Amino acid sequence: SEIAAALAMPKSSALLMLQSLTERGYIHRLGSGEYQLLRLPGEISPDGRNYGALIALVSPYLADAVQQSGETGFVAVLEGPSIRYLNKVLPKREILYDRDIGPTRPAHKVASGVVLLAAGSDAEIEAYAVSASLSEAERSKLLDAVESARKSGFYVNPMGIVEGAAGAAAPIMGANGKAIAALNISGPQVRFVKNSDRISEVVRETAVTISEEL
Repeated sequence: SEIAAALAMPKSSALLMLQSLTERGYIHRLGSGEYQLLRLPGEISPDGRNYGALIALVSPYLADAVQQSGETGFVAVLEGPSIRYLNKVLPKREILYDRDIGPTRPAHKVASGVVLLAAGSDAEIEAYAVSASLSEAERSKLLDAVESARKSGFYVNPMGIVEGAAGAAAPIMGANGKAIAALNISGPQVRFVKNSDRISEVVRETAVTISEEL
């Protein structure tokens, strides 16, 4: 009744809307008949079932970032020690960078992983380094990358895990202030490095805009 009155809609329509939100795990109906908010669209639930909502919300912003940068865009999340790519958008040009988004990647080896690790605590980063069995050189390189990402709000990887590729990523922050995903733009190394400043700014600004939407 309160929601129907606040939105000036029939009670029957409000009920259908609430039932839909309940089925999707956004709200929970209490024994009293009232509804409790569980999470907002884009927030990661324990079972990860809301990736669809995150992809749907991010997709138009990702497409716009690809158009602005002229390079390939990705959305990624951190699952344990690995980066999982949820979506990709290719630019309309003959020479471009593409990859299979099915396989996961070690977080410390890709720009998306670096910015998501950087959003965590020093203790979490150290735990990751131990669990990933990083050498001292790899650990030092990761710490340098994390420091750079924290200072600038994005990270540029001039030499990606795929030979001949480079990329930049920035964290997408949820309503709780925690990083829930990363926006990544990647392209052929020579072309990317030449335009890295402009692409990095597109990545950072787009990630901020998405975060504000969330």
